[in-house]
Amino acid sequence: MREYLERAKLMGLSIGFVPTMGALHPGHMSLIERAKRENDLVVSSIFVNPTQFGDAKDLLNYPRTPDADYELLKQHGCDMVFTPSVAEMYPDQSLIEMKFGDLEKVMEGAYRPGHFKGVATIVSRFFEIIRPNRAYFGQKDFQQLAIIKEMNEQLKTGIEIVGCATMREPDGLAMSSRNIHLSFEERKAAPVIYNSLLLASELVRINEPEEVKHTIIKIIEALGGFKVQYLEFVDSLTLKPITKWQSHADQRACIAVITSKTRLIDNVAI
Repeated sequence: MREYLERAKLMGLSIGFVPTMGALHPGHMSLIERAKRENDLVVSSIFVNPTQFGDAKDLLNYPRTPDADYELLKQHGCDMVFTPSVAEMYPDQSLIEMKFGDLEKVMEGAYRPGHFKGVATIVSRFFEIIRPNRAYFGQKDFQQLAIIKEMNEQLKTGIEIVGCATMREPDGLAMSSRNIHLSFEERKAAPVIYNSLLLASELVRINEPEEVKHTIIKIIEALGGFKVQYLEFVDSLTLKPITKWQSHADQRACIAVITSKTRLIDNVAI
């Protein structure tokens, strides 16, 4: 792979990189298509990273659809797919030693200890191997995007990190590989997550953060079958929780909801 990409670089071709864990959907394809518009070559990876999973059962149940993934990537103009083994990516089983401060302690970090160390490790290794000009990530995983930007800054890779808007189903549910685990009833009710976040962005005009949080959690959990693991209003740059609205600040509502068989996350700008 390195030889192939080195030849491309000697020809002056730019490289866009889209890392994935497979089970691809139109959200992933939107990243591929943007990378295709902005680069000469597009490389994607498919790798279910074990160090991102604190729960072995969650890792085992993560959907894997390689043949369908390859066909989708081909249809949308991806030039090369990298599908390494765990042994290839973790020859010495070590993780990156890097501090992310409060970025890794809140929200996902609080409920999934070690998760972002696994994310940073695998992304940094992909960066070392592929050495792209640009790398593309969806904003649905907003905290992950913040961590990757910070990691990239600390490592001084020179790679441009491009955050792309969350792709949604027609009813508003954020596209996710995990949506396949929703029951029929859960899938029908799941748009309440996004709709409630939109409502939150309206309620902030007349209510303080804790009041809005209480209202939104009550709406989502009233349906039954959904449990809000966290709902946080945070500064988009620091991810620190907000106790008072700041009209001049870039703020975001971030949520994680537990269903019978999976866990969904989403976020919107406030």
